[in-house]
Amino acid sequence: MSAQGNHQLGSLPSNTATQGLFDARLTPSLHNFFSTACAKTLNHPPVSDMLIDSFGRMHTYLRISLTERCNLRCQYCMPADGVDLTPTPHLLSQNEILRLANLFVNSGVDKIRLTGGEPTIRKDIEDICLHLSNLKGLKTLAITTNGITLAKKLPKLKECGISSVNISLDTLVPAKFEFMTRRKGHERVLESINAALDLGYNPVKVNCVVMREFNDDEICDFVELTRDKPINVRFIEFMPFDGNVWNVKKLVPYSEIFDRVVKQFSNIKRLKDCATETAKNFKIDGYTGSVSFITSMTEHFCAGCNRLRLLADGNFKVCLFGPSEVSLRDPLRSGADDEELREIIGAAVKKKKASHAGMFDIAKTVNRPMIHIGG
Repeated sequence: MSAQGNHQLGSLPSNTATQGLFDARLTPSLHNFFSTACAKTLNHPPVSDMLIDSFGRMHTYLRISLTERCNLRCQYCMPADGVDLTPTPHLLSQNEILRLANLFVNSGVDKIRLTGGEPTIRKDIEDICLHLSNLKGLKTLAITTNGITLAKKLPKLKECGISSVNISLDTLVPAKFEFMTRRKGHERVLESINAALDLGYNPVKVNCVVMREFNDDEICDFVELTRDKPINVRFIEFMPFDGNVWNVKKLVPYSEIFDRVVKQFSNIKRLKDCATETAKNFKIDGYTGSVSFITSMTEHFCAGCNRLRLLADGNFKVCLFGPSEVSLRDPLRSGADDEELREIIGAAVKKKKASHAGMFDIAKTVNRPMIHIGG
């Protein structure tokens, strides 16, 4: 790990990568190569039938939303007038989260990601992390956060078992950050990225939702963040959820984002992706970090989906974009034993569809705001 001074983010690095550019767009065959690079098949230990759907997909990755509350008001996450929050007594308690997590891990889940809302504002997050990280069979305990309070909390969270960090940052311009999030705090997010780097997280993943005429002019500036630092910048296509006023005109498709990157960074190379990877991963020769593209709308990756979601209110969701949910909180509080819970979970998993409905149908489907579902 380099000295702290070598990792600090602040002003953008000078762009020396503009030499040797080419203006021609990728040929179809080359673009197809980048879109279909070979993927390695994962060898999983035995997974309970509860986690295997009717298409044979093994769901070994559970995303747990710890809270619906957030200290930002991002436009793509919630409507301008906010959302109705679930009353606290109806949210999962720490013990309920741990019991359900233990059931999932005992059945074959080996990765858990904590989301929100903003997970770091939950007061008992450290205790939750400590207990989760001690679950036998769990290999990865990750967190997705907006970074506003992360810098001061991350050292303890790392001690409690957080092994992977994703930080959301959609712009490198403070004024645009305030416009998008309806709050101040840009500098604190940069501090959190620096804190994660200094603590040795490698890579530090930076999630960037790309929206036309908002931040699509910053794509190459984000790529430059990977020059000297172990940062994985993840460009995410703008996705429709209730209340975020999604419009296809705001969507910048993967093909366009990628072409913009290639025009400035011609020495970009595709990395091998695992079979369940959500992102198309690339690296620029000579750069420390990497660049990824999450193409949920234009090139979905449903065939390799291994993800399930437990919402803060205890609802269980098998697809981010599907409206179907089933409560695990209610049977849990009614005295259901583990076998009964497994039957409920297994039945929901078996009903998971082969793929989502496509972005235009998703936009017309009643679903919850992202802040309710969990990032």
